[in-house]
Amino acid sequence: MPATPPASPGGPPDSGPATWQLRPVRDEPVHNRPAPRTVAAAVCLVLGVGLLGGAAAGTLFTDDPGQQAVTDGSFDEMRAAWHNNSVDRLFPRVLEGRGAGPGGADRRWLRVAVAPDSNCRGAFDPLLAKALSPVGCSRLVRATYADETTSSVTTVGLLFTRSEGAGMRALRKRFAVENLSERTDLMPRPYGSRGTVSADFGDAQRASWTIRVLSDAPVVVYAVSGFADGRVVSDPQPAAEATEKGETSAAAQAGLGHDAQGIADRIERRLRSAAGEAEDDQ
Repeated sequence: MPATPPASPGGPPDSGPATWQLRPVRDEPVHNRPAPRTVAAAVCLVLGVGLLGGAAAGTLFTDDPGQQAVTDGSFDEMRAAWHNNSVDRLFPRVLEGRGAGPGGADRRWLRVAVAPDSNCRGAFDPLLAKALSPVGCSRLVRATYADETTSSVTTVGLLFTRSEGAGMRALRKRFAVENLSERTDLMPRPYGSRGTVSADFGDAQRASWTIRVLSDAPVVVYAVSGFADGRVVSDPQPAAEATEKGETSAAAQAGLGHDAQGIADRIERRLRSAAGEAEDDQ
């Protein structure tokens, strides 16, 4: 099904944040030139509007890691977070990555596409789908970002599972003990969108990735990155390795491990913040 038309070149639309819908959302095209350095430190003011709860004022996005942990008692609230929050709340149009790049350099990522919410059918390679199957799939939401130079693209996903605490903790333990997050045959699949810099981002372009099974919430957070020019990557590397000091792989030198890790970090924080505020409203 065709994507929605891009926003006008003058900037984001004024009609409010996007909402989950049955068609992919294609964001404003990112031109193939670096954004001015003067805007690199800008922050993104996001309006959070729940689909069921009506309009609510957004919050200023920061990189503050101090988020309240989600308890077992809030699993239902967390599982409904994709439905109770807008696209722009969970996947903001701009992500600021202060100190998130190689050597502590700042990174900035621009959202270029949002996939329609879906079940997990076809979203993962067969072996990864099998590894995740014990916790089930309630809903999957994804977005793709480009760095501000449009040299890299990264898909980030939130898999909302059907499991409760015991199941999530068991799966997290298995991923850790068996190093499943670092196996190249268990990489997540990217989401590329026609008409954007992610158009050629497919399975063969995967260069670095991270998968996090949360033990205190029914969610698996993942991100997978690659080059925006569509080049095939023969030696993909997990983000944990690609971000090590002195690493010389193509993914490491291009900062693709930092992209996957940095974007996953920030989307997880936004999810926890959104779920925490929903809890406070109870």
